[in-house]
Amino acid sequence: MRLNQFISSSGLCSRRKVDVLIKEGKVTVNGNQISLGHVICEGDRVEVDGQLIKAKENDIYLMLNKPTGVTCTSASRIEGNIIDFVNYPERIFPVGRLDKQSEGLILLTNDGSIVNELLLEENNNEKDYMVTVDKKITAAFIDEMAKGVEIYNPRKKGNVLTKPCKVIQIDDNCFRITLSQGLNRQIRRMCRRFQINVTRLQRVRIKKLPLGTLALGEWRQLSKEEVAGLK
Repeated sequence: MRLNQFISSSGLCSRRKVDVLIKEGKVTVNGNQISLGHVICEGDRVEVDGQLIKAKENDIYLMLNKPTGVTCTSASRIEGNIIDFVNYPERIFPVGRLDKQSEGLILLTNDGSIVNELLLEENNNEKDYMVTVDKKITAAFIDEMAKGVEIYNPRKKGNVLTKPCKVIQIDDNCFRITLSQGLNRQIRRMCRRFQINVTRLQRVRIKKLPLGTLALGEWRQLSKEEVAGLK
C-alpha cells in the first residue's frame, strides 16, 4: 500500500495533506524519512511528527442532520464543534463544511481516502440545497442564479464566476439549487449579488445520498450500499 493512502485511511488527514507532510520531512518509516510515492510493507513503523500511525480496524461512515449553531470543525477548542455535538466514541472528522448558520446533511468518517473523492471540484459531485430567502423570488432571479453569478472568493482574494447550475423555484421565497462546487458561503454570496438574504439554508443531498427523514440533530450509520454510492 502506498504510504499516503495508509496514513489517510487511518483518519489522520487527506492524502493531499499527507503528501505535504512527506515533503516537509515530517513522515518517517522505520525511523527513516522517505519520499513521495513510497510503498510500505506489513510491519513497517509509520510515524508523523513522532506520532505512531496505526491501521484502523474498521471504517466509520455517519450522516448527520446538522442543526444551526454547530461548527464543522474537529478542533476541540472551538465551542459547539461538530465532534462534541455527535459525541461518537471513536475518532471521526467531518467531510467538508456547512457554515454555522446552515443545517442539513453532512458526513463524518474516519476514512481519509474518501475526502478527495467527495470534495475535489473536478469530480463534479452534486449537492442539493433548499434555500429560503427574505424577498419574493422572480423568474429573472432563478435564471441569473442558474447561469452563474460573480462572487467574491476569499481563497483567491478576488471575484470568480460560479458554475452554471440547476435552480428550481419551490414557492415565493424558497428554491432548490444543485451545485457541483463548494465555494466559501457560495449560495449566500450568490443571493447577496441580487440584494437578497438567505434566512434558511439546508443541504438535502450529497451525490446519491439524500437526507431523507433523518430528524434535525440526529445521526445514523450509512449502509454498505450508501457508502458504495459515495465512492
